[in-house]
Amino acid sequence: MKLQEIVSFFEEIAPFSYQESYDNSGIQIGSPDTEITGILISIDLTNEVLDEAIENNINLILTHHPLIFNGIKKLTGGNMVEKLIVKAIKNDINLLSVHTNIDSVINGVSGKISDKLGLISRKVLDPVKGKLLKLVYFVPVDHAEKVRKSIFEAGAGVIGNYENCSFSSEGRGSFKAGENTNPFAGTKNKLHYEKELRVETILPVNIQGKVISALINSHPYEEVAFDLYPLDNAWQSVGLGMIGEFEEEMEEHDFLNAVKTIFNTGCVRYTDLRQKKIKKVAICGGSGSFLLSKAIAAGADAFISADFKYHQFFDAEGKLIIVDIGHYESEQFTKELFYELLTKKFPTFALLLSEVNTNPINYL
Repeated sequence: MKLQEIVSFFEEIAPFSYQESYDNSGIQIGSPDTEITGILISIDLTNEVLDEAIENNINLILTHHPLIFNGIKKLTGGNMVEKLIVKAIKNDINLLSVHTNIDSVINGVSGKISDKLGLISRKVLDPVKGKLLKLVYFVPVDHAEKVRKSIFEAGAGVIGNYENCSFSSEGRGSFKAGENTNPFAGTKNKLHYEKELRVETILPVNIQGKVISALINSHPYEEVAFDLYPLDNAWQSVGLGMIGEFEEEMEEHDFLNAVKTIFNTGCVRYTDLRQKKIKKVAICGGSGSFLLSKAIAAGADAFISADFKYHQFFDAEGKLIIVDIGHYESEQFTKELFYELLTKKFPTFALLLSEVNTNPINYL
């Protein structure tokens, strides 16, 4: 299997266009045409992880955190990043990172954390805006279902857990075919009226080309009339963080102890308890302090994330409990998530979960 096949798989479930502006997800080292012998899955790339891949004759390391965030101007081995790049290239090791794009899908990193916590009634905490389009097109009535089926198969018409969503209204279209045409209906140089449907549906920006191609290829007209409108709607299936509920509320100390056990963390930092049971919980893998106001606005009783600074703890203001479990700890299940996704898609391919704990922080 070539590296591009693996990249294309992740593009389907967590498009790389979803990544944050500061991120650098995608192929870090290697060529899309490289034949892959096996995949080693890790949170980070370290020297120990590289040795693990070499020892197991694996030539692709899949990490959550990119090794390369900023531009590389030279490769002299002057720092750890440069040393790892040189070592990987010398040993024909490819590197693929899937970071904030997998953070941004409903069944991604936060979804996996929700599974571990047993949260139900889940929603994206901070849905993205400006990533949806409305497609309006006009089609002869007798061909409407064929065209509709085609664009739905291309990915249009999904709203939350509902698929094949559209709205149609009937009307009469008119056109006059020119001399150099082969009209589907009517005759050249004569005004023609056709009973048509106006069909409206929704699609994400990243599949625009695929959907329009499906529309044109399935439509009977030589020239297809359609419009695309940008939408400011919040996209409820894409965004950072998640909020959900426990089936039964928990005492605060029981909740904190459960979190400590589930995430196997050596330290849980948290704000003052509120003497109120925990029912609704917001989460964000990695550095999620920027979502605190969203968690408060959503009515969360607690917000589990990492990397809160000292003064940010004051921002809870008694409205919820901030629970900082550590960056690595909050994202550790991403390895498991990658393994499950790849095994389902490529059941016979060689996959290996790294045994190296890449957490740079120790607790006393």
